Amino acid sequence: MVQFGYCIIYVPDVAQSLAFFEKSFGLKRRFLHEGGDYGELDTGATVLAMASHDLGAQNLADGYLRADQADRPLGFEVALCDPDVAGMHQAAIHYGAVEISAPETKPWGQMVSYVRTPCGILLELCSPM
Repeated sequence: MVQFGYCIIYVPDVAQSLAFFEKSFGLKRRFLHEGGDYGELDTGATVLAMASHDLGAQNLADGYLRADQADRPLGFEVALCDPDVAGMHQAAIHYGAVEISAPETKPWGQMVSYVRTPCGILLELCSPM
């Protein structure tokens, strides 16, 4: 059976992006390559990883749209779940994220907010279902 193994996001500064997630949400750094071009966060069964734009240019010869240079968030999100959505939201903003929508309870009962990280990633911060 195929398994979802990694979500790798190309960012301007891998160490800085990992630090944002560590400071904002208490996630632990699982790995940072000595050259600084690739790193991973310990997020459970699926790895959330960051890679440098230099590495992205090596891997994708025809290029790609950089999240940090787009006027609006790209058409995908990374969702982080925790009962304290308001706390996650405030911490993310404190460490440099930009608010897209404040925490609100959705019709299905889940608390959800959206922020955009300093490196351009669209984050959904939500309570568990």
